[in-house]
Amino acid sequence: MNKFRNAELKFLIIPMIIITIFMSLILCFETSKQYKRFSNITNNVIANIIGKINERYPNIDTREIVQILNSDEISSEFEYGKQELLKYGININEINSIISVQNQMEINIITNIIIFTIFGILWLIGIFIYLNRRDKKLKEITKYMYEISNKNYQLDIDDNSEDELSNLKNELYKITIMLKEESENSKKDKENLKISVQDISHQLKTPLTSISIMLDNIKENPNMDEKIKQKFIFEISKQIEWINWLVISMLKLSKLDANVVEFNSDKININQLMSDIIKNLEIPIEIRNQNIIINGTRENFFIGDYKWQQEAITNIIKNCIEHNKDNGNIFINHEENNLYTKISIRDEGEGISKEDLRHIFERFYKGKNSSENSVGIGLALAKSIIEKDNGMITCKSEIGNGTEFVIKYMKN
Repeated sequence: MNKFRNAELKFLIIPMIIITIFMSLILCFETSKQYKRFSNITNNVIANIIGKINERYPNIDTREIVQILNSDEISSEFEYGKQELLKYGININEINSIISVQNQMEINIITNIIIFTIFGILWLIGIFIYLNRRDKKLKEITKYMYEISNKNYQLDIDDNSEDELSNLKNELYKITIMLKEESENSKKDKENLKISVQDISHQLKTPLTSISIMLDNIKENPNMDEKIKQKFIFEISKQIEWINWLVISMLKLSKLDANVVEFNSDKININQLMSDIIKNLEIPIEIRNQNIIINGTRENFFIGDYKWQQEAITNIIKNCIEHNKDNGNIFINHEENNLYTKISIRDEGEGISKEDLRHIFERFYKGKNSSENSVGIGLALAKSIIEKDNGMITCKSEIGNGTEFVIKYMKN
């Protein structure tokens, strides 16, 4: 029954059914008319014969003649009558004995041939139109496939009809969109990879050059003062640690970009998460004598991957510590509603200019107030982690009034 949903078959079958019914009605009507003509001609001839017989032979019983006309049996006078007709050139085995009936039969045969011919022509026209439309669609599909093979994805082949070829065109359209998106994503990935490689190369160039110079100094001066040598070794160790952190961060970003990270769906208690993060940041907090003030209900939670979210929020709080004033406060407020769980992290630092604020989450972007050791990757990594785990992050800041990060984790 699915074939009858095909619009092309509907286009062929439905009109042909209508034509067949219409032509059958015409044929029945014409046959009925032909039968009436035969009857009229035959009855008129019989009436003439009976009239002539009664006129010349008034003693003959008309009922007897009518019985002979309506009888299927061949009487003894049949052969005599047959021979009499032959005298006038009428052979009843070959032609009709009534010429008008014979003529009418020929007309009827011609009429029926014309009717069947018209019927056949209409069928052929319907089939021709169907095949022509089908061939046209096949050529279109072939052309579309050729264009797609040449990486031309600027095609609109959406078709709202329901036939099989139209469904095939719609599927091709979907494939075209998918290939187009993959092509665009591939270009973006290549461009991002190019930018990342350039950024990493640029970021690694300075510390590697510094390490190389210090190692050359140590090698070329075997009698170097021990304090200076220890200072060089400490700086080399510091630069190596920094490079190691940079490479690990870039690997994490690459995994996030490639969508190969599988996030767990942990029920994360916010107070517990903040407690673990602050423990890891105790040293920089103590060095700058800063206070972390947390406000929020103990039961507040969100669904996410605990380790990844811990890293993301750690990077945000580290940024606040670095840009906050000594002896300053960092306020962490959290709340939840039916739509999302919100965490806001605010410092009392120097703030961020409007120009820098637009680029704060870009990779390797360093604002005017960035520290010398800043790479500009921590906030970019935090943003990627949060967004990949069903969250969003925004930042607002004013010069002299501190900076506030707002994170929202949407509920399913």
